[in-house]
Amino acid sequence: MSRRTGDRQPHSETHGADIADSYSVIIRPEWSGLIGLDWARPLLDWQDDRIVELPRGLSRHEVRFLALYGATFALKELPGDLATREYHALRRLEELGGSAVRPAGLVVRRLLDPGSEQSGVVITRYVDYSFSYRELLSGESFGRRRDQLLDAFAFLLVELHLLGCFWGDCSLSNVLYRYDAGAIETLLVDAETTALHPSLSDGQRQHDLSIMVDNVGGEMGDIAAAQGVSLDAADLGLGEDIARRYERLWAELGSEQRIPVDRQYLITERIAKLNDLGFQVDELEVIPHPGRDHLHLRLKVGDRNFHNSRLRELTGVEAAENQARQILADLRYFEVKEGRGEPAKPLLRMRWRVEEFEPWLRRLASHLPAGADPLQAYCDLLHHRYLLSAEAGWDVGTEAAFQHWLSSDRPGYPLAGEGSGPSEPPAC
Repeated sequence: MSRRTGDRQPHSETHGADIADSYSVIIRPEWSGLIGLDWARPLLDWQDDRIVELPRGLSRHEVRFLALYGATFALKELPGDLATREYHALRRLEELGGSAVRPAGLVVRRLLDPGSEQSGVVITRYVDYSFSYRELLSGESFGRRRDQLLDAFAFLLVELHLLGCFWGDCSLSNVLYRYDAGAIETLLVDAETTALHPSLSDGQRQHDLSIMVDNVGGEMGDIAAAQGVSLDAADLGLGEDIARRYERLWAELGSEQRIPVDRQYLITERIAKLNDLGFQVDELEVIPHPGRDHLHLRLKVGDRNFHNSRLRELTGVEAAENQARQILADLRYFEVKEGRGEPAKPLLRMRWRVEEFEPWLRRLASHLPAGADPLQAYCDLLHHRYLLSAEAGWDVGTEAAFQHWLSSDRPGYPLAGEGSGPSEPPAC
């Protein structure tokens, strides 16, 4: 039930309505300051000085950005029934750990037709350092990053399908992108057509793939036209290439493997391989066959944020998946270097965060241009340290690597396949 503006509830969400009951508001309690905004007026009519201009992709709906209490929110105006559907879908994906933008609130303007474009507003947290597919594809380096986009997009679709999410309108424009160490991270941003099920049938998955291929082909044709490129030269096969990557990854995750009874170490290798892909194994089912010389191994795979979850569990640090993979390597490096006296590992992790990680983030931030991601710069520095150490044949240390990194004009993390070795630094 809705409550009037300013009323508080002790539950997981705070509800409010204006004195005329012209709209209802659902706001997550941590952002209760959003309740008092002028939700009765269309977003285009807002004159609030907290409205900020940020890069955004094409959208069929009105989208504005609001800076409030040290956070930035995206406000999307759309029909109230679609807004309600999208908000609850995003809440469910958040509960499942899915890679999607995080919902902050929902506004339904009661006096308008529910199908009216201005009858609802979905409020989500703005994803820092993210960009649209047009920004990614218009860059000169996209040719080198094409494989990264294929992998990232296929991973996102597989993850959502594993969670039982039928997207219904999968396209390049309904995804946000963010550089993640040497890869690209993808996040679902438009969920108004999604439907969550306990699991998806093969037919549902194939239908979603077919929609994606058609949408991506059309978007690539639009980009070619905007750039004055003929359709013959456009990358119209991008969607089909994503679908092929998806099928290979799905087969890897969903296959049942025969394990010889005297080679059960292959179970560990199988789990490690999936962890390297970024997926977490939720359940392991081993089916013995009496009188036979093998077992059947079937895995239930969770989301693709294995390293992110592990880093948060060990240290409380939040990072994108590939960033987390590299930062975990740095934590192991610190534990080896500092743990010769074998103190408790929780103490070492605390020391790493207080003595290494946080001071370096502050120091890096002072040398970065406005808007740059200090966490990404930290990953760049770690890789730079590895390259220098590998070349020297001994551990050069973070300080020397930092000075060399600055003098080299802060080189970025190399693209996949272009580096000169693995990203994990050598231990002392």
